[in-house]
Amino acid sequence: MSVILIVEDNEKNMKLVRDVLQVKGYQTLEAATAEDGIALAQAHSPDLVLMDIQLPGMNGIEALGVLRADPATAHIPVIAVTASVMQQDRKLITEAGFDAYIGKPINLKEFLQAVREMIEARR
Repeated sequence: MSVILIVEDNEKNMKLVRDVLQVKGYQTLEAATAEDGIALAQAHSPDLVLMDIQLPGMNGIEALGVLRADPATAHIPVIAVTASVMQQDRKLITEAGFDAYIGKPINLKEFLQAVREMIEARR
């Protein structure tokens, strides 16, 4: 069973993503801050991380830098999940090294397809 770490500070968004993933048979780990997300990624080495960009404290781009700098987590694919859909935001997110980008509000079909593709590519 694939394990997906969700790093999201909005409770409604967390619940939506968690419920959709669990219905599809994925196991989920949850963090409301980047710092907690990094700790969970280091402890559990999930198959995929879904990272919000706007987080309290450290943001998602900074968190990605920490994950990529650590040999234990550098290989984990990370998808940015964010409401920042302006062209310049998208460029920043892509240049930061995220493996993919999903805009909010989430299109469930596209979301699940991106998740499936990332996990299959990792196998």
